Amino acid sequence: MHASSARSGLLYAVCGFALLSAGVAVIKSIDGAWPGTALAALRYSIGAVGLGTLLYLKEGRQGFALPMPKVQILRGFAVAMATICFFLSIFVMPLAEATAIGFTSPMITAVLSAIFLHERTNVTKWMATFIAFGGVLLIMRPNVAELGWVALLPLAAAMSMALLMIGNRAVAGAGTPILMQFLVASLAVPFILTAAILGHFSGVPTLHIGMPDWTIVARCAVVAVTASFAHWLIFMATTRASAADIAPMTYVQLLMALALGILVFGDWPDMTSLAGSAIIIASGLLLWRKSRA
Repeated sequence: MHASSARSGLLYAVCGFALLSAGVAVIKSIDGAWPGTALAALRYSIGAVGLGTLLYLKEGRQGFALPMPKVQILRGFAVAMATICFFLSIFVMPLAEATAIGFTSPMITAVLSAIFLHERTNVTKWMATFIAFGGVLLIMRPNVAELGWVALLPLAAAMSMALLMIGNRAVAGAGTPILMQFLVASLAVPFILTAAILGHFSGVPTLHIGMPDWTIVARCAVVAVTASFAHWLIFMATTRASAADIAPMTYVQLLMALALGILVFGDWPDMTSLAGSAIIIASGLLLWRKSRA
């Protein structure tokens, strides 16, 4: 029974992480039709309304609270920056490459945890971080030459996600899981809306916000729903299998992004990018294996 539960947990995790990549592919399909900042604002606005409604139905008015407000605002800012940077990056880079760079987030989190939370670190964590950034340099080298500094967007997204993880650890246990999800989504909206408005009036044509086609709104709604469902699947996975067993399943996202990039967008990665992605995965597995020791 225990083995069967563990296997079902891994299946839940695989489906959840694959669904996250599918959602990102849906966003990438809007490339050029609407700015990434506006897409991020609409996606999180829909998500915040949906989560708020669910929170109200489940816990009533008393379910809404704001524990540790400064940290909650930090979480909202971090997820806003991560989303904007990542959405913009997948419009200018192949899906698999942007996703691979995003997987440096656990290594960055380990370093930031040692600095800000004074958590114990070791040589393995620092080694995994340096190895991961070696992979990042391999992936970014041709993109920086072609795109300029805009190629740093997925790295900025990874750093913002690491900051979010630090915030999540700080507020752990301060409220119910659904409240924490609602707070991070709702507090991200003002930051993303501000970025979208500034972009609109910046004079940059690609950031101008026009009236969206109904299909754009529909795709944003699909991503908001599928992302929430994906996180539920991942949560269910943790109730059936250990977090340590589930951790390597995150790399399903990268494999799914690679497959979708090739099949849907025709983004064939070169050997340098594949080598960089493999190095990042290896560093993540090194960190995971050390955490189990």
